[in-house]
Amino acid sequence: MSETFKTDGGEQPISKRIWTTLILFGLFGQIAWAVENTYFNLFIYNTVAKSTYAVTIMVQASAIVATVTALVMGAVSDRTGNRRSFLSVGYILWGISLLAFAFINTENVGRLFGIDPLTPSGSFGLEGTGATLRVTATLAVIIVMDCVMTFFGSGANDATFYPWTTDNISSKNRAKAESVISVMPLLSLLIVSGGFGFILGEDNNYPRMFYIIGGIVIACGIAGLFLIRDNPRLKPDRSANLFGNIAFGFLPSTVKRYKAQYVTLLGWLIISIASGTFMPYLIIYAEQYLKFTIMEYSAVLGIVIILSAVGILVCGRFMERVGRMKMLAFGLIAESGGLFLLYFVHGFDKAVVLTLFAIFGFVMLMGMLVVTTVLGAYTRDFTPSAKAGKLQGVRMIAQVLIPGLIGPAVGDAINQRMASLNPDELLYFDTANEIWANIPAPEIFLVGGALMLLLIIPMIMLKRLQKQGLATPEDLCADGQ
Repeated sequence: MSETFKTDGGEQPISKRIWTTLILFGLFGQIAWAVENTYFNLFIYNTVAKSTYAVTIMVQASAIVATVTALVMGAVSDRTGNRRSFLSVGYILWGISLLAFAFINTENVGRLFGIDPLTPSGSFGLEGTGATLRVTATLAVIIVMDCVMTFFGSGANDATFYPWTTDNISSKNRAKAESVISVMPLLSLLIVSGGFGFILGEDNNYPRMFYIIGGIVIACGIAGLFLIRDNPRLKPDRSANLFGNIAFGFLPSTVKRYKAQYVTLLGWLIISIASGTFMPYLIIYAEQYLKFTIMEYSAVLGIVIILSAVGILVCGRFMERVGRMKMLAFGLIAESGGLFLLYFVHGFDKAVVLTLFAIFGFVMLMGMLVVTTVLGAYTRDFTPSAKAGKLQGVRMIAQVLIPGLIGPAVGDAINQRMASLNPDELLYFDTANEIWANIPAPEIFLVGGALMLLLIIPMIMLKRLQKQGLATPEDLCADGQ
């Protein structure tokens, strides 16, 4: 076996080529997602319309596209036995679609559709002034383009990079690799919220940011053409047609055979819904409710992320010795506790708010990292490598689609409800766009923390499966396929 894939048996350390691919594509992929999950929300809120409802619609539409793409493209990569091409070319197209956002604004959209700001009410079959119509059209264009971008991103990252990683890292190396993988979202968030915060600047120069992130992802895809190799054990799977491959993860026989996999996906479903209630609104909340400047929340997030990244890397070194289930319980307590405490971080002097937000944010984020690291290791253990692509759609439904539809909707419902109860503090009239706008409410943290506690249910189920001997690793070589 070649040096590149000497990890398949688990006795050898992960090779340099695999580590390089893992870090390069993992980091830049997460940077791209972090830009979407944070600055796309701010992009809409600050430049088009101050509406958390528009943010919610965008997140939900993106979740649907990401899941459908993972279902189809994951099955295609299994059927063709080729992850390298989909991964590299997909990143290039992903970067191009990100770069395209630099040209989207109300003026350009207005010119594209011939909408004059002074257009009288009722034109184009819509009610409202020309300025309002331009805002509506711009929101529609952003949501559609976000779906296009998500198609390329999910096809390359979710449907291809995830199973490529499963193919090339054995169960004996997964806890170590997963601790590094779990740091990628943190490191990307640090780069995006800190570095990109400075790139964005006080003048909110979004085009500059989109040029940079688009160029980075394109460069990553080009590098992948020369760097990435598929595991030689990966062969085209022609055992079923494309529809059969897509349906594989939903068959009762599949659920029965890989029961532990579906229990871990239930865990992902719960924590992803919990995160979705507050995460899309986090930076908007810091900026609008807590009145943090870009530099202030960038500094706070930077400190929190660095400490959390160091913490999870340390935890990853002894996670297996302590026991995954114990670490999972620790992470659950820390994340839920941190969210409950964040609810109380307001109403003090600015310096106190900044300090408490950093401390409780660290507790929450550290707990989140531990939870996702353990669940990630379990999920890869219970995923049969030869069938990894077919199961990406099911994973995306649990991690993205259902949480993307429910989480932000719950968060937005809380924001709308609290704004109606406390309009003086949470509701104001946006004179620029002539609409009422609401500010995210601190109650989103309380609900997120409460929902996180439901993770106890799949933890108990998984513990029972382990005692019954029904939760064992499903490596490509062990799977015998």
